[in-house]
Amino acid sequence: MDLNGKIAVVTGGAMGNGLGIVKVFLKYGAKVIILDYSDELEKTVSNLRNEGYEVLGYKVDISNNDEVVSAVKDIETKYDHVDALINNAGICILGGFDEMSYELRDKHFDINIKGTWNVTHAFLPLLKKANKASIVNLSSVTGVSVADKGEVAYATTKAAVLGFTKALAMELVNDNIRVNAILPGYVMTPMVDAMAKQSNPSDPQSVIDGIAGAIPMKRLGTPEELGELAAFLASNGSSYITGQGIVIDGASTLPETLTMGV
Repeated sequence: MDLNGKIAVVTGGAMGNGLGIVKVFLKYGAKVIILDYSDELEKTVSNLRNEGYEVLGYKVDISNNDEVVSAVKDIETKYDHVDALINNAGICILGGFDEMSYELRDKHFDINIKGTWNVTHAFLPLLKKANKASIVNLSSVTGVSVADKGEVAYATTKAAVLGFTKALAMELVNDNIRVNAILPGYVMTPMVDAMAKQSNPSDPQSVIDGIAGAIPMKRLGTPEELGELAAFLASNGSSYITGQGIVIDGASTLPETLTMGV
């Protein structure tokens, strides 16, 4: 998976899945631009630069289109094209449907759907200037295949991201831009840790252990494993793949039951 010299943009790249993706892309030779509103951004960029990597960071709320456009304008002064866009940024805050505020619903929609739309639209001219380009959207098995209680807002947005991926792939195929989605199961990230604390504030580790126990591989994934798949989809090795949603979940969505079998 040679990404040597390629320019990649990763949203939500300051920590969690995004940081795993960033590290893998850098490992394979890419130059990386991170868009994130986390206070961890400056520290992440500094650490990676100290390791000798070429990294830029922009503190951006992707739900704010003006902020996204402003960042892209500055990026255009440094790079004349972008080879890969990884739309990783997203949120999941648990809440029952009947009691969820419209404010919390809209926060999911604004970041997970509109944010992905904003970033993709703003970077499209730079992607079109690349000889070949790839967009990788982070959907989820949640909303597409499975769901737990309290995930209506999150599930709705992640199913929408898969639909966005398929439709956009058809629109951009003649521009030599491939568009695919990654559908992760549970990966050990700060977001999953926060969800575990929401579910059982007194013993969040029991939630993590319960998740792992229900996965055939008996563990959660790592951000770097997710990064390896993203790197493949951004590389020339996946040149005949577009419009697809690829599951990476340790087979968590595979079993028909948890009790049947020999």
